[in-house]
Amino acid sequence: MLINNKKQILALSVISILLTACNDDNDTAVKVEAKPLELNILHINDHHSHLDEDKDGFALKANIGQGDEDFNAAKGGFARVTALINQIAAEKKNIFKMHVGDATTGDLYYNLTDGKADADAMNTVCFDTFTPGNHEFDAKDDGLKKFIDFLDQGVCKDKTKILTANVTFGASSPLYKTSRIQKSQVFEKDGVKFAIIGLTVAKKTKNSSQPNADTLFADEIVTAQKEIDQYKAQGIKNIILQTHVGYDLDQQLAQSLTDVDVIIGGDSHTLLGPDSLKKYNMTPEGAYPTQLKNKDGNLVCVAQAWQYSYIVGELNVKFDKDGKIVSCAGTPHLLLGDDIKRTADIKKYNADLIKFNADKSPAQQKKYNRNDIPNISAAEKAIILNQIKADEVPFNFIQPDAKTLNVIQPYQTQKQKFAEEVVGQATDNLCSRRVPGTQRDVGRSSLGDVCNKNSHVDQHGGDIQQIIAEAFLQQGKTFFNADISFQNGGGVREDVALGDVSVGKIYNVLPFKNTLLRLDMTGAEVKATLEDAIDGVIAQNNTGSYPYTGGLRWNVDFTQNKGQRLSQIQVSNATGQYENLDLNKTYKVITIDFLANGGDYYTTLKNITGERRVNVGLDYAEAFLKYAQALSGQIGQKKINKLATTEYSTQLFIDKAK
Repeated sequence: MLINNKKQILALSVISILLTACNDDNDTAVKVEAKPLELNILHINDHHSHLDEDKDGFALKANIGQGDEDFNAAKGGFARVTALINQIAAEKKNIFKMHVGDATTGDLYYNLTDGKADADAMNTVCFDTFTPGNHEFDAKDDGLKKFIDFLDQGVCKDKTKILTANVTFGASSPLYKTSRIQKSQVFEKDGVKFAIIGLTVAKKTKNSSQPNADTLFADEIVTAQKEIDQYKAQGIKNIILQTHVGYDLDQQLAQSLTDVDVIIGGDSHTLLGPDSLKKYNMTPEGAYPTQLKNKDGNLVCVAQAWQYSYIVGELNVKFDKDGKIVSCAGTPHLLLGDDIKRTADIKKYNADLIKFNADKSPAQQKKYNRNDIPNISAAEKAIILNQIKADEVPFNFIQPDAKTLNVIQPYQTQKQKFAEEVVGQATDNLCSRRVPGTQRDVGRSSLGDVCNKNSHVDQHGGDIQQIIAEAFLQQGKTFFNADISFQNGGGVREDVALGDVSVGKIYNVLPFKNTLLRLDMTGAEVKATLEDAIDGVIAQNNTGSYPYTGGLRWNVDFTQNKGQRLSQIQVSNATGQYENLDLNKTYKVITIDFLANGGDYYTTLKNITGERRVNVGLDYAEAFLKYAQALSGQIGQKKINKLATTEYSTQLFIDKAK
C-alpha cells in the first residue's frame, strides 16, 4: 500500500529518527551493520617484565655437513615484540592489538621501577586493550593503579582500554568507582562493531596475589555470559573475550557460553602451535588456534601466546554478517635473533668464562657477552633456515625495534648496575619444582629434563625452594631465634643453574614484593597450615600452594583425606636433632606477608593476629641475598650447595593421579 498522507509520512519520519537515536553508540543500544568482518588480532600475554632478549635462546638442531649439531639463537625481547607487531600492522588491515595481562613481576625491571619500564615498553606498541592479570595485584590495588598511570603517561594517541568485567573494586581501593577500568568495550572496523569483554582469574587472584580485601572477583563464566547477553540484546553479534584465566578455563568458557566467538587468553603460560615444534624441544598443549564449539554449536577460536615476550600471536578471524565465525587461522610467531651459534661454542665460552673468573676479584671478572661467541657462517645459516622452513616451524627471525631499545636502555643500565654483582657459586643445578611427584608441574623447569626428570626432585621437591625456606629460617634465627619457616612453592619463580649466582638472579628467583613476618603458632596450627596448603594443591589444583619449610619435615600421602595426609611431622630442636612436633607447644615461625595474610590457601595463618604477629621488616629476596652473603668463602665465590636430603621438608611423598 502506498503512503501518500503527509501526516503519515511525518509520523514515520519521526519514528525513524527516534529509532536511529536509540541505536546510537550509548549504554543501551548501538547501530549495527549486518555485514561480514575480517579481523587480525595481534596479542601477547604474561611477559612478566621480561623486556630483554633471552640469551639462552631457542635450541635448533641441523645437519650442515658434519652430522646433526645443536645450535642456538637468542629469543624474545620486547623490542622484537614491537618490531613484529609494527611489521604486521603495516601489511594487513583491521589490526587489533591485545595484551592479556601479567605485564609485571618476574624481572628486576619491575622491582626497580614498579612497572614503569613495562608501561613504557608497551607504549611503543600502543595496545588497544589490556586486561589485568593476577600479578597486576601483587602490590595491592595501588600497584595496579600506579601501573595504569604509567601507561597513561605514554605517547599513544589513544589510551589503552583497561578491561575486566568480573572485578569490583572496594571502597578502600584507589580504583573505587573509577571510569578508567571498564568491564568491556565496543570497537569498530569497516563499519562493523564488535565487543571485547575482559576477565581476570578470580580465585587465583584473590588467594595468590594481594588485592585489597574489599576488592571482589566474580565467577568468570557467569560474568562473561551476563556481558555477552547485554551485547546480544543490543544487536552486537561479534563477541571476543580477553581472558587472563588460563587455557583450561578458556576451553570451559568456550563450551559453556552462548554467542561467544573468540577467546584470547593468558595466565597459564600455554604454548599453542604445530606438532613440528616438538622437534625443537617444545611441546605445545594444543593447536593455534584451538577450535571448539560454543553452547550454540557454533565455532569458537581460542588462542594464547605462551610467555616472556617470546611470542606474538597473530589470529585472523572472519565473521559472517550474522556474527558467526566463518574461519580462524593464524601463527604463534616465536621471535628469534639471527645470531645463530653452535651450542658447543656457547658451552666452551661459558666454561672458559667461569675458569677465567674463578680467581679474579669482582672488579676484574669478565661479564657474559653473547657477541663474544662466534656466529656460524652465512652459508651455514642458510641451510638451517631452509630446514626450519621445510619443518613448517613458526620461527620468526626479526631485528629488534630501535625505538623500543632506546626506551628500555636507561632502565637496562639501572638494572645491570644493580644486578651484576656476583654473590656466590651454585655447586650444582638447583632445580625448581612446586610439587614433588610426577603428576603435577613437571615441565616448568627452564633447565629441562635435568630437573623435570630428576628422581630426587620427584621424591622431595625443588632444591631451590628448599634453600629459600632455609634462608628464611636463618634470617628468622637472626631476628628472633625462629624455629620454623614457611614458603610456598609457587613463590619461587626460577631454577638456579650451576655457576655464578648474581644479585639479579636472586631477585629473579624471588621477584615479588613480599616482606617477612614473625608468627607465634601452636604445633596444631602449624599442622593445620600444612594441611591447608596441600589441600590447595589437591582440591583447588593450585600447585603453587605446596609448602616448603625450614626446620620442619614430614611425610605426605595425597591419597588420604584432608587432615590425614601428613604423618611423622618433625621439628629441628636447638641441637639440630629432629623431634616430633608438639601440637600444644608454641613455635616461632617466619614467613612472608602474602602467606601470613592467607594467600595461596594458607587460611590458618591469617588467624594469627595481635601480639602473635610481628612485621620483621625485611624484604624476602633480601633474606636470600643475606643467606648467600653469609656462606663461607670470599665474596663472589661462596658456595651455594644443595641441602642434605634429611633437611628437605618432604621426606616421603605418595602421589595420586590428578
